[in-house]
Amino acid sequence: MSILSVDNLCKNYGAVQALNGVTFSVPKGSVFGILGPNGSGKTTMLGIIMDILKPTAGSYTLFDTTPDENSRRKIGTFLETPNFYHYLSAVRNLKITAAIKQRGDEDILQVLETVNLTERKDSRFSTYSLGMKQRLAIASCLLGNPDVLIFDEPTNGLDPVGIAEIRELIKQLRQQGKTIIMASHLLDEVEKVCTHVAILKKGKLIAAGDVNEILANDDIVELGAPDMEKLKNIIGRLTGYNDIKEHDNLLQLFYPVGTTNLESINRYCFENGVVLNYMQLKKKSLESKFFELTN
Repeated sequence: MSILSVDNLCKNYGAVQALNGVTFSVPKGSVFGILGPNGSGKTTMLGIIMDILKPTAGSYTLFDTTPDENSRRKIGTFLETPNFYHYLSAVRNLKITAAIKQRGDEDILQVLETVNLTERKDSRFSTYSLGMKQRLAIASCLLGNPDVLIFDEPTNGLDPVGIAEIRELIKQLRQQGKTIIMASHLLDEVEKVCTHVAILKKGKLIAAGDVNEILANDDIVELGAPDMEKLKNIIGRLTGYNDIKEHDNLLQLFYPVGTTNLESINRYCFENGVVLNYMQLKKKSLESKFFELTN
């Protein structure tokens, strides 16, 4: 079952094309990251999904059906900076939120427990740290026990402790069976908490799928020998690597993570008449992979 399916979605603001033919699907039970630099169309995408904005072209479904008020009531959203009454407590603010959303307030204490704010439930919102404010916003999303949660930059502006708290909370919510769709410009955030990702650049979809496939960290083996032409010839017959490049008079072999065996590569070269004078294993960073995709 697809929680969300987007088909050739477009959104224009005059001559500016915020989304340009975007297509992807969000599997049930996933943490799906919409990743891209600022201005890539992430927030526009979420606005369309929640019927805040109308698409110029294309379509989308929620829960494999045409979106309507009932389907959107299954979704908890956090699309803006937390906006609560500063002079009221967490409990009072959530009572107001529940009334606005036409949801019961019987689960307020439960959602506060989920986001680890029980001890501060009677404190004024103005006394909260930014991380606590973000967690209270997530608590408001959980009212009514929705199946799906949508977050726009949930760790924006937080310090490292606050970021770690939100990441851990997202992991816990997924373990509870929630599907989470989150927009972020932080590669590290998506890599640490998401199971799937769609990467946007200037409104276009660059890649979409499993995080481990889209943002794979390659093992790179660099090889050098006195006779580089002979080395290239024999390496061309070697199997197991995904790609081969030349860099600074060295050969670079790109292997899937964890599959590299330097001893067998060295033995293969020696048995085929090439003595290596250089061999080194390197890791291809997620950052370089991301820049490759977006540039």
